[in-house]
Amino acid sequence: MPTFSFVAVNQMGKNVKDSIEASSLESAKNTLRNSGYSILEIKEQGALEKDIELPFLGNPTAKDMAIFCRQFQSILRAGVPVSTVLSMLAQQTENKKLNAAIRDMQASIEKGETLAGSMRKHPKIFSSMLVNMIAAGEESGNLEDSFAQMEAWFDKANKTKGAVGKAMIYPCILIIVMVIVMIIMMVKIIPSFMGTFDEMGMELPLPTQWVMAASDWFVEWWWLVVLLLVVGVVGGMLFNKTDKGKHFFGYLSRKIPVVKELVIKSACATFCRTLALLLGSGLSLTDSLDLVAMNMGNIYFKEAVQSIRSQVGQGWSINGSMRDTRLFPPMVYNMTGIGEETGDLQGMLTKTAEYYDDEVKNATDSLLALMEPCIMLFLAVFVVILVLAIFLPMLNMTKAYDQYL
Repeated sequence: MPTFSFVAVNQMGKNVKDSIEASSLESAKNTLRNSGYSILEIKEQGALEKDIELPFLGNPTAKDMAIFCRQFQSILRAGVPVSTVLSMLAQQTENKKLNAAIRDMQASIEKGETLAGSMRKHPKIFSSMLVNMIAAGEESGNLEDSFAQMEAWFDKANKTKGAVGKAMIYPCILIIVMVIVMIIMMVKIIPSFMGTFDEMGMELPLPTQWVMAASDWFVEWWWLVVLLLVVGVVGGMLFNKTDKGKHFFGYLSRKIPVVKELVIKSACATFCRTLALLLGSGLSLTDSLDLVAMNMGNIYFKEAVQSIRSQVGQGWSINGSMRDTRLFPPMVYNMTGIGEETGDLQGMLTKTAEYYDDEVKNATDSLLALMEPCIMLFLAVFVVILVLAIFLPMLNMTKAYDQYL
């Protein structure tokens, strides 16, 4: 989805410079106007202008939002006014961006703004899904229930994302350790041994010559390796912000064996859980699908949900629309079809989400079980090559000495 940079004046008369995701320029303008902004300038961001969101820059995580919803619900249940709730949360929220948003919300509430309306002014902090759920809670008078449901949703989303992160963190740690060991061996240990062999003027075995050449190259060009790594990481992140990049990485993640199972099951869990929650809040199916699409991580699943929403809007069944995308497993659209036929779509989606939550955990365990021995095998081969490079010359020296005696 395109990202638009904008400069606008908020309801308090302050200039705001930020960005917003929207399907089109007109959609972005409408969203901002509905949030009370007077637009001064707005344009679509280029690839180099797009913000790179990193955890250490302080963006609230799903866990942060789950805690926010839990605390809001608990204080609100005690009969405390919304403005006071926000004041109390501002005093104990550690995330700086979320804290600033809460304080701005408190000021808006005190000026007569609705809670959902004040949240809508911070699209990077509060998702459209959360805003719509809170709006539904305000209209029905069940604000506590809305926060409770969103807490459960954020908690599940955090666990699903955490499972995917868990599958990546352990291999990454092993790879980092392996790289550090390789650097130490190539820069310190290997040159010291090779210098000794070189002084003796002995003929070195082929494996030793290869390792010596690799060590000499690394000592001279280490800065190039570091530069390429930095360029690769930054370039990959910038590329991933573009439409082509999202499609490239999205396609790649759906084709890598084992990884694709985790991606598909994670997407199914997110789809079913989010749609069930939104339908339960009273939103229409088409409006719910619009919000579901915004929460899909993989671009191909996001486009698939958008296609489903378009077909449902034309009178198709959601079951047939899902089957037409050829992305969702039969389990998902068959359960959805049963839900449509029995009139319990929300219930069937909830059960399917619970099933795929378990499947995500199983897929994570399978991925870890496969990746660990592969990485260890690669490390073992590397160590064996280094050991051979060092000890083969020593073995030749020993044989030559025995023959001399």
